[in-house]
Amino acid sequence: MTETQSAAPRIVRYGELVPCKTAFIDAHTPGSDQKENFTIIGGGVSESPDQHVHIRDTPGFNIGAAGQPPKCRNSLHSHRTAEVFFVLKGRWRFFWGRWGDAGEVVLEEGDIFNIPTGIFRGFENIGTDYGMIMAILGGDDAGGGVIWAPQVIEDAQAHGLVLGENGSLYDTKKGAILPDGIGPMPVLSDDELRAFPEPTTLDVVPHYVARYWDLMALSDKQPASVIGADALLRDKPGFDVDFLSRSSAPAGQYTVDQNEVLMPMRGHWKVTWDGGHDVLNPGDTCLFPAGVAHSVEPSMTGEASLYRVRSNDDPAGPTLAR
Repeated sequence: MTETQSAAPRIVRYGELVPCKTAFIDAHTPGSDQKENFTIIGGGVSESPDQHVHIRDTPGFNIGAAGQPPKCRNSLHSHRTAEVFFVLKGRWRFFWGRWGDAGEVVLEEGDIFNIPTGIFRGFENIGTDYGMIMAILGGDDAGGGVIWAPQVIEDAQAHGLVLGENGSLYDTKKGAILPDGIGPMPVLSDDELRAFPEPTTLDVVPHYVARYWDLMALSDKQPASVIGADALLRDKPGFDVDFLSRSSAPAGQYTVDQNEVLMPMRGHWKVTWDGGHDVLNPGDTCLFPAGVAHSVEPSMTGEASLYRVRSNDDPAGPTLAR
């Protein structure tokens, strides 16, 4: 590999994303059985060996996506590290709490949600067409899997899916059985469940949600700092997120010491580096390694916006307060 080739970014196109329809324990549960999970950068948290991973090397965080038709939902679960979503397509309702009734928020296209770590959360497509949300997960190993609310595990068993204590799924309707020495994933006890916070909508939305059109206004002169030190949203989840619009795109090439991922929301963005150039479209994901000089700018007139994610040295979890 030449020096020029090693400096080239790695790009995953939206139209080339490979879905997995059996990624999680609720893959057979009515109402959740039409989900598509995408693992773009890093191994993510999929429980299925069928999950395709586009880029296995991680830049300090994971990138994934969820695609769902209308009225399809993702069941209540929690993560050990951060989970940040922005809506690429559609209209989505996010809800949280032990039973999903502690609070909720509806997000439109371009809105971003830094979900507080350590709470049960779920989401559903409440739009009229197939929707897509892009996800950023903290840490290189995405925290070691998913913690499901007890009712999700119980419902899944009734429809043939059993999650082993090793984190792998077994489809009993296809004749799969748990290997010797591997038991089913135990459900959380009442004492363990009480340790999960139940924040209200007023606790969460003002501090963890940023609206697209607010970010467009804030990025008029310079990139809007969405997540990170002294940023708009609370918690430092192990990566920084900035929002760029046409008027705040950096002038010329720049180099940073962190790995950088570019995720266009609207418009077409030209990226250049020594020896090459390309155009990114909404839904594409572009990874530039640390130390590679590059530029990014809108390539056509009209609305243009982009989320930029950079690794940092923060732990892959929340600070809960500034």
